[in-house]
Amino acid sequence: MPSARIPRADARTNRAGILEAARVALANDPHASVDVIARSAGLSRRTLYGHFDDRDALIRELIVTGAQRFNAIAESITDTDARLALARLAARLWQEAAHVQFAAVIALDEAHVAHTAEALAPLRHTVAALVARGQHDDSFRTDLPADVLARLIEEVARTVIARTDATSTGAADLAVRTVLSVAGLSWREADALLTTHPDISEPLA
Repeated sequence: MPSARIPRADARTNRAGILEAARVALANDPHASVDVIARSAGLSRRTLYGHFDDRDALIRELIVTGAQRFNAIAESITDTDARLALARLAARLWQEAAHVQFAAVIALDEAHVAHTAEALAPLRHTVAALVARGQHDDSFRTDLPADVLARLIEEVARTVIARTDATSTGAADLAVRTVLSVAGLSWREADALLTTHPDISEPLA
């Protein structure tokens, strides 16, 4: 069986250029057309279609590459305290989403939510495990089943990302506090946690 063809260097460059142009174009206009994206990449519409079947295929690729970054962040969280782990995860995901909020909003749109859920499976597994651990040691609310609470946290985080201005002062802190509140911490408990661990909301270098 012949080995898979390795794309030529110029083809790989074109593909990377298209993805970057799509990020920029969609940041300016979430409804940017294929023609606009192709022009932004300095390529013809035909060349773009040589890499992606249609606009949805291009967006799905953006979702996959973005999901890889989110999944890597989830894997990097090592706090043993479930409260700290959830707070740090929320802060780091917010910082990443704030840089590409337009892509995060598109990814979380109903038209792409199923594909996004599949791409973010490792992250969702991390959230579910954190919820189970927090419920086991009474750090999180136990009036809801673990899978329901995990889903509720996901949905609230989705709304915060979609509805909050990422450039506004205190946006990251708001995101973290909201997630902790859904998990069952009172505002005083969340405040004490973040005061004791100010590094949680600090921007990554």
